[in-house]
Amino acid sequence: MSDFGTHFFLCNIFICGIIALFLMIKQVLKTCLTSRMQYNLWFLLLGLFITPFIPFRLIGFLQIFSWFAALKDTVAFNMDTMKDTAASLTIPGTIREIDDFALSVSSKTPSVVGLILCWIWLIGVTAMLLSVMKSNFRFNKIKKSALPLQNQTVHRLYNNCLTELKIKRNIPVFSTVFLKSPVIVGLFRPCIYLPIHLISDFNATDMRYILLHELQHYRYKDALASYLMNLVRILYWCNPFVWFALKEMRNDREIACDTSVLELLNESDYKNYGSTLIHFAEKISLTPFPFTAGMSGSMRQMRQRIMNISSYKKPSNYMKLKGCAAFAVTGAILFAFVPFLSVYAAEQNRYNWQISSEKVSTIDLSAFFDGYEGSFVLYDLRNDAWSIYDMDRATLRTAPDSTYKIYGALLGLEEGIITPNNSFMAWDGTDYPFEAWNTGQDLSSAMESSVNWYFQEIDRQLGTSVIQSYVKKIRYGNETINANRSAYWLQSSLKISPIEQVELLTHLYNNDFGFIPENVNAVKDSICLFSSEAESLYGKTGTGRVDNQDVNGWFIGYVEAYNNTYLFATNIRNHCNATGSKAAEITKSILPYLILQ
Repeated sequence: MSDFGTHFFLCNIFICGIIALFLMIKQVLKTCLTSRMQYNLWFLLLGLFITPFIPFRLIGFLQIFSWFAALKDTVAFNMDTMKDTAASLTIPGTIREIDDFALSVSSKTPSVVGLILCWIWLIGVTAMLLSVMKSNFRFNKIKKSALPLQNQTVHRLYNNCLTELKIKRNIPVFSTVFLKSPVIVGLFRPCIYLPIHLISDFNATDMRYILLHELQHYRYKDALASYLMNLVRILYWCNPFVWFALKEMRNDREIACDTSVLELLNESDYKNYGSTLIHFAEKISLTPFPFTAGMSGSMRQMRQRIMNISSYKKPSNYMKLKGCAAFAVTGAILFAFVPFLSVYAAEQNRYNWQISSEKVSTIDLSAFFDGYEGSFVLYDLRNDAWSIYDMDRATLRTAPDSTYKIYGALLGLEEGIITPNNSFMAWDGTDYPFEAWNTGQDLSSAMESSVNWYFQEIDRQLGTSVIQSYVKKIRYGNETINANRSAYWLQSSLKISPIEQVELLTHLYNNDFGFIPENVNAVKDSICLFSSEAESLYGKTGTGRVDNQDVNGWFIGYVEAYNNTYLFATNIRNHCNATGSKAAEITKSILPYLILQ
């Protein structure tokens, strides 16, 4: 709840910028768009407004484009074949047993600011809902008091308008003394309500224009647009930019309806239609009912509509084609903002991976993941080639958990807190839930048993500023360290994607960071799981345990074999049993086949 409050607040700021960009685009493309197309553009913006409330991850235009480029290289494997091959190609020898040494962390304490923002928003939404319900109640009273249209002359004129617009549905018309403006209301059972004063001051030409205008609202299902606009108005009650956008949308809707009426008239009648608007400008007023659509509007809107009528020319086919193209371009631009507004973005960051699609092939390994959500990334160092299962999740950042200890150890070595020849730290007597932790440790034993206190002591001696500088230097994931030095890599602020894990391992393997070679080799030796003359396997697991449930499992590392090096990262997630050992099990089932294929 607090996360949503904070995220929605940030979304509102972001949306203000999107609205400004949208209005600029709309102004630039004004000469390319018909009135109807200008109105239709607003529906793209309405879609963006709803995005923060959609409870699943949305993708952006650029992601789709990159996926299509990668799909051409997609490889699907037969499960039985892969398992048989993997079983026959298991690396010989003894691989160090992999256990899960993970401490549970509590779900994070809700942000007070986020909670306050969320409650303020909910109170505002409640007030807006009550206001809408009050308006709806008032209009229902008017509906009950309204009488079916009795004036036969107006009735005949209305039937002629239905015929002219080829509308076969019988839409009831009522008269009422409680409205000053004609309106059409209802999505499934639409009805038109005419003020008595318009009937008593009957003029056939004026009445025809009014009826044609109201029926255009029916033709284009503007009642649905009214519901959507009012939903957005309720949700964004605190955002004046959104209210301004909705006001402009309503104005464009009336202009679009005016234009649709003009398309039915002769050019000589345009002036008469404009005169009708001017004539009734003082008699009709802006309707206070949110779910209605009518001919009314503010004086500013009336001026804009009159100007549109005076300059109207029937659009050519070429202009209509340009309008469709402009609509598509605008839609693509707005669609690119979708991932930034998605509620999923409040919980996760995504790595913007810049790489040639020719170097990447996607593989289908879903059968190996046994119901777990996750991703597998393999990098062939010699051939500079990537094999990836689930590209979407491969770029999704999550907590590194104990896999970060590789780099924590390297920093400790670089800063002289430990050395390759003297990495021992004495146990302080604190009782831990794992027997292997309740003794003194050196780098190899601490890495093997994933001893939290060993690496937390390194971090304590380093200090937050040094750690922050280090993660920025090596570009570790989102590079975010919170004030709690003991837990920033445990389901907390620091996050990294599987692709970034492999990229960092590659930099570590090649020592692209320029660290002391002896320190790099000491870290490599500490994560060695198996070594022979032909092959060697290096790796580190990580398990994210939240409220005593294993929700995030990692296994990262590399294999040296066949005069080549293959670097990998496996990440799995689930509501429970997503452990580092399970990720390692999945990885060891996949690696032999991919390396030897």
